[in-house]
Amino acid sequence: MSWWGKLLGGSFGFALGGPLGALVGAALGHTVDARRRGSPSARERTQTAFFTATFSVLGHLAKADGRVTRDEIRLAETVMAQMQLGDELRALAKNLFRQGKAPGFALDEVLDQFKRECHRSRLLLRMFIEVLLQAAYVDGVLHPAERAVLLHICSRLGITPTQFDHLDAMVRDAHGRRPRAGAARGDDLAGAYAVLDVSPQAGDDEIKRAYRRLLNQHHPDKLVAKGLPEEMMRLASQKTHEIRKAYERIRAARGF
Repeated sequence: MSWWGKLLGGSFGFALGGPLGALVGAALGHTVDARRRGSPSARERTQTAFFTATFSVLGHLAKADGRVTRDEIRLAETVMAQMQLGDELRALAKNLFRQGKAPGFALDEVLDQFKRECHRSRLLLRMFIEVLLQAAYVDGVLHPAERAVLLHICSRLGITPTQFDHLDAMVRDAHGRRPRAGAARGDDLAGAYAVLDVSPQAGDDEIKRAYRRLLNQHHPDKLVAKGLPEEMMRLASQKTHEIRKAYERIRAARGF
């Protein structure tokens, strides 16, 4: 049985335990007790933790300004659409989202367990923040309240403010500020540099190294091997597409 089949069957909540296990159990409508059996592999545990943390924390992020608007509901819907979730997984994701925006959501405890279940993998933690940022930019703007919550999340996961700023610039220029009809080519090129996280003054060799490093970090197979749910591989694939487009844009402008 696949990862999501086991998850929907309710066999992982008890195995995970802690706040993530409780979230899964509540989202599935199962009572987590000792009679439940399930021995997920290390990768399946990580996949479950990533999926659960993503949609519950998205719910908390949507309520960052104290209320949930239609645009903020689209935070979760955008990610679900990108992942092409089936009806059952979509229902589970919506239930997790609702729990995340409920009063008393244990954000810090969820993040602490998530970090442990990911074995502190820098690749997965970085991808987690990128998913949250992509969703936050669904309305084209990262609001101050959202930024404050994201910085707190980064602090809890061991991601520095400087690292967050780099991720923010990449996501903003790749997703939050797509080229408009008639947009200046210079703006498009500036966005390409931001996606690769390099300065426009960087040398050709530095740009090539940055491109290879980012492709390696976002390689879908590598992320899935570390525990990214297969359904989220589409998000990683989209990111590698953005990285390649940015690199080709810079290559064309520089002629190397």
